[in-house]
Amino acid sequence: MLLIEEKQVREILTPEKCMRAMRDALGDLENGLCDMPQRLICKMPNTAAFGFMPAYVGPYFGAKVIAAYAPNMGTEYPSHIGYVMLFESAHCTVAGLIEAGSITEIRTGCVSAVATDLLARKDARTLALIGAGAQARSHLAAIHLVRKMERVYVYDLNPAAAQKFQREAEEKYGLPVEICQGVREAVANADIICTLTPSKEAYLTRDMVKPGAHVNAVGTFSPVTREAASDLVAAARLYSDHTPACKKESGEYLIPLQEGLIGEDHIVGSVGEVLLGKAPGRQGDEEITLFDALGLAVEDVAAARMVYEEGAK
Repeated sequence: MLLIEEKQVREILTPEKCMRAMRDALGDLENGLCDMPQRLICKMPNTAAFGFMPAYVGPYFGAKVIAAYAPNMGTEYPSHIGYVMLFESAHCTVAGLIEAGSITEIRTGCVSAVATDLLARKDARTLALIGAGAQARSHLAAIHLVRKMERVYVYDLNPAAAQKFQREAEEKYGLPVEICQGVREAVANADIICTLTPSKEAYLTRDMVKPGAHVNAVGTFSPVTREAASDLVAAARLYSDHTPACKKESGEYLIPLQEGLIGEDHIVGSVGEVLLGKAPGRQGDEEITLFDALGLAVEDVAAARMVYEEGAK
């Protein structure tokens, strides 16, 4: 059994490689080549969300076991802590234990980039990041591969986090990064918007988002939490990472459904279905598209597989 820690994961799982793995995994899921039971999320007394996320991807199966602890954001401790336990399918032996925080960070940005490549306007050049932590870095790294950004807007409740992100991103990418004083200011001129916070309440509304924008709603993953408001979801073409999971777990979908603002057919399709030509993508330059990302176990296991196979060489 291999034990692969964060440093080696980051060396192996570049955004370019991870994006290819995510495209394959999302397509395989919709083609019935993967199996993914519903994940189990337990709320701990210290407010941590403790997750068990199993999946089967053919040659391998396994589960991500992880704690998501929002109070760690902005500290020396990561907000996501755990491992992906990987089994080989032939004899069901344990193949590896791969650090999951880095897997989660990298694959999340890459899945959003896959969605952005499919759904954003081809001339999209401005990016708004709501939240300036690890996912802001992951999303900029991956999305910059599919759309050449010319300007980045960032807002974070913690000004020091936004300033640190600004310094790092400008040095790494040579892009102008503008620190904004609120969500409305950050998204006003954005072609692509990524919401990357653990907010309990919606804060991104329809009137904030310009026509033709694409939104990646990433930060929340429960039926009672969301970042995009009901009026924005109702006005947008809505896409999922996996529609059965979205209909059970997504506050972005379930809350406006309960309010009667959308119907059960409001989800156009999953990103995997768009990749396979089973669902249509953007239909016009003025449409708002919204990708609701819950995060999938097949993404974690597929990413862990790539890391394991390269690490075992």
